[in-house]
Amino acid sequence: MADKVLVELVTPVEVILSREVDMVVVPGGDGDFGILPGHAPLLSTLRPGVVNIYEGGAVTDSVFVADGFAEATEARVTILAEDTLSMSEATNEAAQARIAEARRQIDAAEDDGGRAAGERALGTAEALAQVLERRDRRP
Repeated sequence: MADKVLVELVTPVEVILSREVDMVVVPGGDGDFGILPGHAPLLSTLRPGVVNIYEGGAVTDSVFVADGFAEATEARVTILAEDTLSMSEATNEAAQARIAEARRQIDAAEDDGGRAAGERALGTAEALAQVLERRDRRP
């Protein structure tokens, strides 16, 4: 068994991250789950939340992801996310701006599809705001 797992974090437009790490914790649709080398095959939906990358026993990267899917094998984790934001770049102001924009999108929606897209965007923006609030409360 290998001592590293390859993590690939991909959006529809770019590869965000591709490297071997010790462990990945992913915000699955049914709760967070960790992937270590040798993990059993797994396919899961994502919920808006933070992917944490571990190396040397510590989190080295944290990336907020919107909806998507994750697939794990013994040697690889592929995370297909609709959107991402590095937590090192995330701010409360940006989250509040995303919330305001999503509310404008809902108000301007001309059909159920547009309203649903706005509601998804609002849920994602609110999840980001909650993550930032928890992060900022830590000592």
